[in-house]
Amino acid sequence: MSPNEDGTRRVALVTGAARGLGACIAGRLYDRGYCVALTDLDEEAAAEAAAELDPEGRYAVGLSLDVRDKDAFVAVRDRLTERWGAVHVLVNNAGQAKVEPLMEIGPESFEAVVATNLNGTFFGCQVFGAYFAERGYGRIVNISSLAGQNGGTATGAHYAAAKGGVATLTKVFARELGPHGVTVNAISPGPQDLPVVRETVAPQRLAQIEASIPVGRLGRPRFVADMAVLLAAEHADAVTGACWDANGGLYMR
Repeated sequence: MSPNEDGTRRVALVTGAARGLGACIAGRLYDRGYCVALTDLDEEAAAEAAAELDPEGRYAVGLSLDVRDKDAFVAVRDRLTERWGAVHVLVNNAGQAKVEPLMEIGPESFEAVVATNLNGTFFGCQVFGAYFAERGYGRIVNISSLAGQNGGTATGAHYAAAKGGVATLTKVFARELGPHGVTVNAISPGPQDLPVVRETVAPQRLAQIEASIPVGRLGRPRFVADMAVLLAAEHADAVTGACWDANGGLYMR
């Protein structure tokens, strides 16, 4: 369990949580005793995912959030503080991946992918970073990607560039917010065994990628979720500005 000193539950917000890795992270936080807000562009899907965790709706809620809109973060923050009194953890997970040949990526496509992956993380860190700093405590966990470290193996250049930017933003916000009791860290997963991966990567290409991973298999989302839970912990204050890798040995440093 993750109660506050007064016994109340700590509150976590996870973006892009209607399914996939975001839903997995939200579920692990819920299992550890958090009140969890699952947010997504698809409010109905977010609400369904929240109801699966907590049918009574006491400790899990699904909300609409367009991470490309800074004001949307403000609105969700206010709804959660009204509902549960405070927010303690933000997980910037929402992302958009698109597989396109490098020389065929158009301006609209590039801007759309960067807006979700990079702008969304920036706005979340801004809004909740300021809120956490004012309270003197907070945990921000950004979901980056191996693509942002090695240029991508199965994703488009726009996705790789945006995720590289997420890693840099993590350091910038960590430096700014550290003196105010707020930690900001990133997790950089390699290819994960998720529906979105199997939907966007051709089976033959996916088999080649899996064969190239030193440990011989796609990553387990539940382990990435456990990493997020650990970075969100109250006693995780010694780690900030860090990027934790989970790529099966595809990228070693």
